[in-house]
Amino acid sequence: MTTSRARRITTTAALLLTATVALTACSASPKDDDGDSKTITVWSEENQPDRVAETKRIIAGFTDQTGIAVKLVPVDENQVPQLTASAAISGDLPDVMGAIPLSLVRQFDTQDLLDTTAAANIVRQLGAGTFVDSALALDQDGDRQLAVPDSSYAQILVYRKDLFQQAGLAPPTTYAAIKKAADVLTKKGQYGITLATDPADVFTQQTFESLALGNDCQLVRSSGKVALESPACQATWDLYGHLTAKDSPQGTQTVDTTRAAYFAGQAAMVDWSTYILDELGGLRNDALPTCPQCRDDRKWLAEHSGVVTAISGPDGSAPATYGEATSWAVMHGANRSASEQFVQYMMSTGYEQWLGMAPEGKLPLRTGTATDPNRFQDAWLDMKAGVDRKERLDDIYDASTMRALESVPQSIRRWAIPQGQGALLGPFNAQLPVGKSVADLASGSTTPRDAAKTAQDAVEEIEAKTR
Repeated sequence: MTTSRARRITTTAALLLTATVALTACSASPKDDDGDSKTITVWSEENQPDRVAETKRIIAGFTDQTGIAVKLVPVDENQVPQLTASAAISGDLPDVMGAIPLSLVRQFDTQDLLDTTAAANIVRQLGAGTFVDSALALDQDGDRQLAVPDSSYAQILVYRKDLFQQAGLAPPTTYAAIKKAADVLTKKGQYGITLATDPADVFTQQTFESLALGNDCQLVRSSGKVALESPACQATWDLYGHLTAKDSPQGTQTVDTTRAAYFAGQAAMVDWSTYILDELGGLRNDALPTCPQCRDDRKWLAEHSGVVTAISGPDGSAPATYGEATSWAVMHGANRSASEQFVQYMMSTGYEQWLGMAPEGKLPLRTGTATDPNRFQDAWLDMKAGVDRKERLDDIYDASTMRALESVPQSIRRWAIPQGQGALLGPFNAQLPVGKSVADLASGSTTPRDAAKTAQDAVEEIEAKTR
């Protein structure tokens, strides 16, 4: 995982996705169920040293219980597409992949690299009713279960409660409230908001999408027609253009610089992922808040921050939450029986350990069991976050913030998948058409209307190639 710790596919990785398009015919044939069923290979994107160590401890319990050995291969998210391409060519795909994002699930499905029968078997054995319904839907294509939903994070708007209260401002839950607060709180030495504008990072597109969904701005309609020039989307382009031109730091803003500006007390709002919460709480030495008040109290900024998980626009029917759901995928040619047992274990006996590696970014998509429906949700609330220091999130954040976080798994929405157009996500993240238009908009080289048209034209080209 990158130093930002946000679950995202970088441009380099996304560009490599296209390399595997024609590889299905070269991929491994299914393994003989009568062959060696005692060892499977698992690739995991949880590749930070502490998480690798914890994953190995969970695996040891699985091996003790089943006798099945697991070869764990930590992989960097940037390298997964290229590694998958090479493995497919050589007939050496892993049996299972873990912690993969929705765009990779959809990309692998278009390349026929997923064992969807195994995924359906796992969900059936664990009980479909024990999963968050919307999470299951994100991993489905019609009546096919592509992968097994694991955990999620959300894109959230973090804001300075103290500054809002001093200025008599309402929480930034709507387009109007965000714009007003950003305008009022932009003054000498302080920006009202900091937003991503890096054209080369999918984080910029994620930030835009998190605002767009609240206004019911969709990437594409069910017919496949691209909708980025719709009135609902134009309102998002207008808002993003205003905020980046008037109320945000100038120059290219990245996943790291946006966080740094908020942590330094230089911005009153930041749009980031829930992975920011342990850092905001002063639990990571390599990403500590640096505001003047934070020098004597590492929790000061967290205690003076509020969190908005769902935003609504003037054209939206209801507030919406952008989030990433990561999944377990059994790959084509896997040892199906052993792989199914492994994923079932990771989603049951080993699930609490797995979530506990980073509870701020691993909200459970399986809430419990048939006999204990809230087991995993309740366990998540008791988990300690952090790296250099460990604390429960509810010891740092207030009750309203915790309630908002708890609601995230049930409210995640995404572009393209609900319209049956999930195949767009791979090339969309590869080419970053929205991110590039956002960058031009922020630099002042284009207008909101022209930015929308440029993005519309680019996505139409992508859509035509995926038909």
